[in-house]
Amino acid sequence: MPNLPAILSGLREIAPDYDAIICDVWGVLHNGRAAYPDAAHALRRFRAERGPVILLTNAPRPVGDIEQMFERFGVPLDCFDAIVTSGVAAREDLARRAKGRVLKMLHLGPERDCGVFAGLPVESVAVEQADIALNTGLYDDDIETPGDYAPILAAMKARGLVMLCANPDIVVERGDKLIWCAGALARDYEKLGGTVVYYGKPHKPIYETVLALAEKIAGRKILRPLAIGDGADTDLRGANRMGIDALFIAQGVHAAQLGDLTADGVAQLFAVPGVHAEAAMRALVW
Repeated sequence: MPNLPAILSGLREIAPDYDAIICDVWGVLHNGRAAYPDAAHALRRFRAERGPVILLTNAPRPVGDIEQMFERFGVPLDCFDAIVTSGVAAREDLARRAKGRVLKMLHLGPERDCGVFAGLPVESVAVEQADIALNTGLYDDDIETPGDYAPILAAMKARGLVMLCANPDIVVERGDKLIWCAGALARDYEKLGGTVVYYGKPHKPIYETVLALAEKIAGRKILRPLAIGDGADTDLRGANRMGIDALFIAQGVHAAQLGDLTADGVAQLFAVPGVHAEAAMRALVW
């Protein structure tokens, strides 16, 4: 059984043990509406004193869209070295699949996510004409739930469509609400027996991309990276699979389940998903 996580008052307590950070975005750096300035400060200090900071997000969007969102929310662009998104990974796979032809694609998700396939030889069509389905989320995540998608998922399964899931998150924080994400639809499609291809956390390829990028930025081998995140099934599971130490941020998607931040409480929260973290904090601060 893993040791109980250390409850930290600041990243400074463990920063000397690490030479790079892989940091989640939603729930750590902002809440989907506004930045967490103390978190940005902590990442900035780590960059100055220890090594590169790579933001790793399951957002189904291009990097430029994330930077524009940061500017709206007030996230400073000098607290990280680079951004890696699951959306970019999904776009690269779409480009491979569409090579030499026009790919007829059903898009599940809001219009704001169309940057994932903008400029590619793909045609958005209804489920009846589709060769494949790209899932970036719910069409209107303010009012819809995954249950609303049962008919279209059944139609996809009847046609044997492969679903490309550009955001494995089940829920994400937006202000004081939790919003359903693409991962919830992918989970339901798998329950029907449908085939899903995932991009992003907690899957190994995205971490290999991040670590290679961190080494390129640092100009040296990364020996002890630290993963920071608020999601047990994505951030922590991905770090555990890669053998990377994890720092859990409690103010995000599990805040209501956790209550008071204690080592025993965190361990109990992680028991069902079967993950662990070396340390935990209520919010990321230096």
